[in-house]
Amino acid sequence: METKNKKSFADRFLNKVEVAGNKLPDPIVLFAVLMGIILAASFIASLFNFKATNPATGEVVEAVNLLSGEGLALIISESINNFSAFPPLGMVLVVMIGIGIAERTGYFETVMRRVIEVAPYKLIIPTVILTGIIGNVAGDAAPIILPPIAAMVMIRLGHHPIAGLVMAYAASLGAFAANFILGMSDALVFGFTEPAAQIVDPSYSGNIAMNYYFIAASSMLLLLVIYFVTTKITIPRLGGYQGEAIAEKEVTAKERTALKWANISILITAAFILIHLLPENGVLRNPETGSIIDGSPFMDGIVFILTILFFVPGLVYGLKAGTIKSSNDFGKILSEAMATMGSYIVLVFFAAQMLAYFQWSNLGPIIAIKGAELLEALNFTGVPLVIGFIILAAFINILIGSASAKWAILAPVFVPMFMFLGYDPAFTQMLYRIGDSITNPITPMLPYLPLLLAFAKRYDKNAGLGTLISNLLPYSIAIFIVWTIFITVWYLLGIPVGPGGPIHLP
Repeated sequence: METKNKKSFADRFLNKVEVAGNKLPDPIVLFAVLMGIILAASFIASLFNFKATNPATGEVVEAVNLLSGEGLALIISESINNFSAFPPLGMVLVVMIGIGIAERTGYFETVMRRVIEVAPYKLIIPTVILTGIIGNVAGDAAPIILPPIAAMVMIRLGHHPIAGLVMAYAASLGAFAANFILGMSDALVFGFTEPAAQIVDPSYSGNIAMNYYFIAASSMLLLLVIYFVTTKITIPRLGGYQGEAIAEKEVTAKERTALKWANISILITAAFILIHLLPENGVLRNPETGSIIDGSPFMDGIVFILTILFFVPGLVYGLKAGTIKSSNDFGKILSEAMATMGSYIVLVFFAAQMLAYFQWSNLGPIIAIKGAELLEALNFTGVPLVIGFIILAAFINILIGSASAKWAILAPVFVPMFMFLGYDPAFTQMLYRIGDSITNPITPMLPYLPLLLAFAKRYDKNAGLGTLISNLLPYSIAIFIVWTIFITVWYLLGIPVGPGGPIHLP
C-alpha cells in the first residue's frame, strides 16, 4: 500500500494562497464589478446624505448619485474621453515602443549575457544581482532570461544552479521598485497617482521621476541585501551540485559587434540630449526659469526621451545582429511588442471608467477625509502608517499579480487620504511600490513562477513550488526588513524621494 507524501507547511500555505488567488476574477472583470459597486454606493451614499468637510478648504463634499438622469448621461457621454485621456495609456504605450524593440531584437538578452561573461570572478554574483535589479526596466525580459543564465553561472562557480535561479528571480522581482534607470513601471504607477491626487487638488502635477532619488539609492542597498542572503543562506542551504550542466549559450562575435555599436548609439543619443540640457540656455530647460526639473521640456518629455534611449540601441542592435533584415521585420517587431499590451489596453478602459465614477460620485474624497480623520483619531500616523501601508500593499500583492490593477484600485483611496494627512503623492506612491515589490518573489499570481519551476526541474526533478518558495522567502523577508527600515529613516530625515517628490505636501 502506497502512502501519500505529507505536504510541507510551505506547500500547504502556497496551495491556499493559490486557491484564494484563483478565485479572484480577472482584473478586467474586477474593474467591471467595482464600477457596479461604485454606482450602487453613489446611490446609497446620496440617499443618506453622505458628506465630509475638506480640512484644507473648508468645503463640504457631498456624495453624488450617478444613477440619476444626469449621472447616466455623464457616464454615456464621457466614456470615450475617460479612456482616451487616461494618462497611463499614452505613457506606457509610448515607452513600450522603445522597450519592445530593444527586447525583441535581442539587445536586452545580449546585454545581460555579455555583462556576466566579462565580470571579474569575485564580482560575478554581485554583477548578476545588479543585472537583475537594472534589468527590471526591461519588463518581462529580466525574470525570464536572467534566471537560467544565473543557474549556469552558479555551476561555473561550483554552487547549486537553483541558487542562481532564485537569486536572479529575487533580484528581478523583489527589487522591482529599485533601479538606476527610469522605465515603464515608473510611467505606469505615476499614471494612476496623478489623477488620484487631482481628486483632492485639481492643479496637482507630478512627474515620472518623482521617486528617482529613493529608487536609485535602493538599488545599491538591495544589491547588498540580496548578495548577503545568497552567500549566507541560499548557497550554503543548497550545497554543491552533482548533476550534469546544461550547455550555456555564449555571445557570438556577431552579437558582440552589434552590442558594441548599439552601446555607442546610446552614448551618442545621451550626448545629444545633454548638449541640449546642460547649458543654461538649453532648449530642454524651462525657457523662463532655466530649471531642469520644474516645467521643463526635459521633464515634460521624459517618457519620450526614455523611449528614444531604448529605441535607438534596439534598432542599431537589430540591424547589426541581423534580427532586423527588412522594413517588414521592423514593423513586425513593433507590432508584436504592442500586441502584448492588448490586455493592458482593455484593462485601462475599465480602470479609466472606474476612476471617473469614483471622482464624479465624490466617494473618493469623502472616504479619504473620513479615513484620514480616523487615522488621526487612532494616532495611526507617522512611522506606524508608513509600515502599515507597506504591509497592506505587500499582502494584496500576494493575491493580485497585476501591478497596474492593484494601484488603480488603491491609488484613488490612499493617495487622497495621505494628502489629507499632509503626505505628498510621490511619497505615498513610493510606499506602495515597496510593498508591491517585497512579495513579488513568493506570490504564485505572477506567471513567471511556473516558468522558474520548469527551469528548476532541469536540475532537480523533485523540485516543487515548496522548493522555490522556501529559498525565495528569505529574500522577501530580508528585503522587507531592510527596505522598510530604509524608507523609515528616509522619511524621518525628510529627504525628497525624487525631483518634485517631497515627503510632505508644500
